[in-house]
Amino acid sequence: MYLEHFELDKFPFTLTPNTEFYCALPNYNDAINLIKISLDNGEGFIKIIGEVGTGKTLLCRKLLNELDEQKYVTAYIANPNLDHASLYGVILAELGVTYQTQATQYELLKILNTKLLELYQQNKHVVVIVDEAQALTDNILEAIRLLSNLETETSKLLQIVLFGQPELEKRLNKRNLRQLRQRIVFSYYLTPLNRAELDDYIFYRLRAAGYKYESLFSKLSRRLLFKATNGTPRLVNVLCHKALLASFGYNKRKVTTKAILLAIKDTESSLTILKKHFIGVFVLLILIAILGVESYYALRLIL
Repeated sequence: MYLEHFELDKFPFTLTPNTEFYCALPNYNDAINLIKISLDNGEGFIKIIGEVGTGKTLLCRKLLNELDEQKYVTAYIANPNLDHASLYGVILAELGVTYQTQATQYELLKILNTKLLELYQQNKHVVVIVDEAQALTDNILEAIRLLSNLETETSKLLQIVLFGQPELEKRLNKRNLRQLRQRIVFSYYLTPLNRAELDDYIFYRLRAAGYKYESLFSKLSRRLLFKATNGTPRLVNVLCHKALLASFGYNKRKVTTKAILLAIKDTESSLTILKKHFIGVFVLLILIAILGVESYYALRLIL
């Protein structure tokens, strides 16, 4: 597509959680450091909450890459649509344990406990990382809580990190989950990018993709991008990719407000967000209609 046109080695704004494009902004570094400190201290439960598109899965992958393999053994649960037996089975599989597929829930738990004791004797810390935890049923959340009861007289046999959307926070406030809520020692809330962080994020991903020149996105286009995404990384990626495609289609070497507006027009979520920044849909449609005109009044609306 546009790689050769912009002299890029790879696509800079893909939606896959590639840790090569992990931008070490304070928000993410603070979350990673909190998790590491909590794990080092042997805390049972850690919770990371973030809105849709704020980079939770990428943070999961980064954490998995950074945990010392000599010290930690990890079990990553990406699909939370599980029953009790499936939960135990996934953890066992992640820990490299084979078992009979017809094993009962009780037998699986017994096998898991044996494996955890074996790893404990090897001075290994077991960490279960659950992505999209807001999709877990109440029964499975309770099953995860019961897993934290697997312990010796002095130490937990496994620690659990829950990554989820704000709906998880609401779920945990339910009375029937109060025991789990009390077990969560540390929590962190991922926030969207602020205006300065958005610039850092874009520049970093472009550099990671091989871009060697000055800013590819104009200052005005980045301001508009911020307004149309509210700093949500996933939406930033979507709009940047589409804007690069549009700029390539027009044989432009820079991404201007015209390309960003075309991307917004093609992205319902961003169009909805941007409408809130303008005086009614009518004004927005006029702005889109004058894509090629960098008029004073259009700039006033964007700024």
